[in-house]
Amino acid sequence: MLIRNLSLLILMALSLNNIAAREVTVSLLETTDMHGNFFPRDFINARQASGSLARVSTLVDSLRESGKNVVLLDNGDILQGQPTAYYYNFIDTVTPHPVARMLNFLGYDAASIGNHDVETGHAVYDRYRAALGDIPLLGANVIDTATGEPYLQPYTIIERDGVKIAILGMLTPSIPAWLPVNLWSGLRFDDMVASAARWIPIIREKEHPHIIVGLFHSGKDSSVITGGMMENASTEVARLVPGFDVIFFGHDHNQYADSVGDVAVLNPGAHAGAMAMADITVAFDNDGNVSGKTVTPRIISVSSLSPDSLFMHEFEDEINAVTEFVDRQVAVSTDTISLRDAYFGPSSFMTLIHDLQLAISGADISFAAPLTMDATIAAGPVKVNDMFKLYKYENLLYTMRLTGHEIKDYLEESYDKWIGTMTSADDHLLKFATDGNAAKGDFARLKNPSYNFDSAAGIIYTVDVTRPHGSRVNIISMADGTPFSTERDYTVAVNSYRANGGGDLLTSGAGIPLHELKNRILTATDKDLRYYLMKEIERRGSIDARVDRNWRFIPEHLTVPASLRDRKILFGE
Repeated sequence: MLIRNLSLLILMALSLNNIAAREVTVSLLETTDMHGNFFPRDFINARQASGSLARVSTLVDSLRESGKNVVLLDNGDILQGQPTAYYYNFIDTVTPHPVARMLNFLGYDAASIGNHDVETGHAVYDRYRAALGDIPLLGANVIDTATGEPYLQPYTIIERDGVKIAILGMLTPSIPAWLPVNLWSGLRFDDMVASAARWIPIIREKEHPHIIVGLFHSGKDSSVITGGMMENASTEVARLVPGFDVIFFGHDHNQYADSVGDVAVLNPGAHAGAMAMADITVAFDNDGNVSGKTVTPRIISVSSLSPDSLFMHEFEDEINAVTEFVDRQVAVSTDTISLRDAYFGPSSFMTLIHDLQLAISGADISFAAPLTMDATIAAGPVKVNDMFKLYKYENLLYTMRLTGHEIKDYLEESYDKWIGTMTSADDHLLKFATDGNAAKGDFARLKNPSYNFDSAAGIIYTVDVTRPHGSRVNIISMADGTPFSTERDYTVAVNSYRANGGGDLLTSGAGIPLHELKNRILTATDKDLRYYLMKEIERRGSIDARVDRNWRFIPEHLTVPASLRDRKILFGE
């Protein structure tokens, strides 16, 4: 009997050893930069959309049903873009925020905050955070200035099959260079590398996780300095701060799946067209210690998947409410206006924006740029959805005081981002990327994003493409023919992104120190510019497809053939 019992004890011990030595695989999934693309419908352009959270839901369900240990994360810029977000941010502000309901419906484990989420203002993102419930909204470097502590939860711990996973969230710190202070009052945005270096030891000592994950709303190109801060610090954190196994990032809208040293670094791109996935296999020895880890990163497209019918049914009321909102007619357009013309000279599209900005602000001069790569408002009924084509972002409208000299230098900086220096008719007019490092997202061929290509109204001027930066712009007069003086002050209508230093046109261009910009602001709207554009268009009742030819590229024997070639490169025309 004693021998038999001893044999049983030996077998039990061997069995326990076999159980202790094991491997666990966890599948980490990320969405980012959804920009309101929740349903397989583009509400702005009234057509089907290839991405959507509804298709993401289909993929997530299939992975869970296959038995995978799924951890689901969102990386911000979810509250701005499609009217689906705008409607519940600013129109129906009583309903618990449906975006939070959507994340709960899919079973998200954590979310971070993006710069365009902050752009919606405290009332919106604080309401969203409350509606998330048990889903933590992360932002370790978003600091409450009253306490010196993070305003948002810095990290969270998730467990799957005995594997402890720490998720550290952070946001690009360049917010003050883009957004007016009332949208982020009481907050400070700290450097991401320094913040990660602070929090990794705390997480290790307090939590003892098996896996550490970064969830960063910040891009890849660390050379971009905006507002004196490193705008895109994700790969720099991976390179300089030891401890991470995976870093999920976003913000720059470019798909990426690679590694920096031993750290897997992933970005699925924008608009819910794909997900980033990192399968991490953790090996445990007989004592329960981690003996090895392997990470397999990849990007998975969801565009070919069917939308989740349960998701679509759950949010049917929201779909109907947004559809009714965007289908409301606000005016009539006498002709089709296209943004494509705006890259090559004056256009009816930009003339309309300039006219509206001058009418709303009463300023002497207007600055504005194409905010999307391509947009068209067709002749006929103009609806609310067309207002999202006309103006993409929730910027405010500011009136600033600038000298004539600063106005000239501002335009010099804008056109330097926009065009190259031509020496023959065979040269490009536009400044295309030549090193594979094209501008963010939709601007796939251009070196710089078109939302920094400001033109002006209220003045008459030429842009000589044969001249170098600093001597291209010649301001001839005010629009009414009266003299323009570099020595006098003018009132200028600009959006809040530009007024706060976005694009560097006021700082590097006009030479105004960042800290002085607030002293130049004379007035600001209390609602987003799109709201006022829509109200003014409703008041007028119609859109006139007029082109104010107050400026032009010269000499035309170079610019005209170059424009035709470059237009074909951009748009296939």
